[in-house]
Amino acid sequence: MALDYMLKHRGFPGRLPGTDFQFTLRRANPKGATPIIRRERHADRKPADKKADSGFMAALWTQFKDESFERGNLDAGRLSWLFGREVIPAEDPFDPQSYESMLKIDVPRARAAFPEAFDEEYSA
Repeated sequence: MALDYMLKHRGFPGRLPGTDFQFTLRRANPKGATPIIRRERHADRKPADKKADSGFMAALWTQFKDESFERGNLDAGRLSWLFGREVIPAEDPFDPQSYESMLKIDVPRARAAFPEAFDEEYSA
């Protein structure tokens, strides 16, 4: 059943500054949330894509630190690039197609993959 409600993370950037890389949704999809899947990141990804991943991780860290957080209006496509590695389920069972699913940052893995995202002076 589709939800017409999703938590909007106030203060979270809508996109990577100066780009079209989306970080959040404006409204819930009336057909239901897009499922979060694990997408493979290959070594030959474009620098802009890598910067979007790093910028998204920096935004997640700034907003949530090591606390669990609700998926809400966070973009499923962007989450999918980090899911199963730096962002993991915070509940069991986990529903990848729910706006109410709880996630958390796997801090050691995220710091290893995106050390710059944890720098206080980082600017994407």
